Amino acid sequence: MGNLLSKATSSKPTAEKMSAPLAFTHHKQAQTEFKPPLIANENAFLGDVAVSTDATAPISAGFYRLEKGTPLVYEYTYHEMKIIVDGEFEISDETGQKVHATKGDVFYFPKGSKITFTTPTFGLGFFVGQRKVGFPSPIPPTLFLIPETNPAVPQEGAA
Repeated sequence: MGNLLSKATSSKPTAEKMSAPLAFTHHKQAQTEFKPPLIANENAFLGDVAVSTDATAPISAGFYRLEKGTPLVYEYTYHEMKIIVDGEFEISDETGQKVHATKGDVFYFPKGSKITFTTPTFGLGFFVGQRKVGFPSPIPPTLFLIPETNPAVPQEGAA
């Protein structure tokens, strides 16, 4: 067994292993401090907080808040996962499926699904979608909590 382990750890370094280490990004208290901008109607707010730099398979994550009022009907042009972090939603789709969603509930919305969101009070969800920053939202990237797109947001480690 010792020989197998020594062989496994003595392999030649690859270019991938030799690249510089990558730092993670941290947005302290984003759930309470970040206020997503208005995107639709008088009561639907959404903003990206973090994005990947992978050009072939981009990922964006952020918060979606809906307040009591006009339902939001949204057709997904990308795959998305969402966890409800506060409040409540009534979420339905074109198949007739309907769920009263509360804190801790997790959803997968496949590309091409048409989802209706409404709430009797308010709801806050954290999402991760397979899309570029700001897409397909009409919001300019400077409204997002992402240092690369918003000069007002301090870079991690910057003085």
